[in-house]
Amino acid sequence: MRNVRSIFAILLILVGTNVFSQENYAPMKDISSFKSQLDNMSSAVQTIESDFIQEKNLSVLSNKIVSRGSFSFRKDNNIRWEYTEPYPYLIILSGGRIFIKEESGQKQYDIQSNKMFQEMNRFISGCIQGDILKNETDYTMEYLENDNAFVVKLVPNSLTMREMLNAIHITFDRKDLTVTTITMVEAGGDYTRIDFINKKLNTDIPLEKFDFN
Repeated sequence: MRNVRSIFAILLILVGTNVFSQENYAPMKDISSFKSQLDNMSSAVQTIESDFIQEKNLSVLSNKIVSRGSFSFRKDNNIRWEYTEPYPYLIILSGGRIFIKEESGQKQYDIQSNKMFQEMNRFISGCIQGDILKNETDYTMEYLENDNAFVVKLVPNSLTMREMLNAIHITFDRKDLTVTTITMVEAGGDYTRIDFINKKLNTDIPLEKFDFN
């Protein structure tokens, strides 16, 4: 169980979320319209490719830990996170399995073998596609907006999830409803932020890119 929780913690870091100043945002005026537009976008998008910059903010360190890499997504539930800086690290979720590769070696896990693995898969896919906003049982949600973006703040209702994080902030580009930033705030106030840049939608991503090799 400890190993499972450690992997979950790693995945939470890989999908971090944005701490922002709420004074720049106002309550969303038309939540129903936002959800409808998001559903339409999610249905239309089959693949996503993007570079990312991740900032890990720890209260015990004066400097942020910055990582860079690339992200690929292909329906249904094929996800590839590849870190290139400051060191190589790869995680793939595909075909009901999780594959993790680092300098010390590689491991595979069956998603269906554990409820926490299933939650990880659902969480990551839901953040990227926006489907997580449909899960109103597991999260309390606050909807905000400004002239450039929509932001949804999710607070976990589950005690298990709250042991890992206090809140998730997902920022959507107002023009195309794609996710621009995910920020995950941990219980102690530390947070991880990932900014997605150079996004490409509906490009031809071969399924082989999600092979475990």
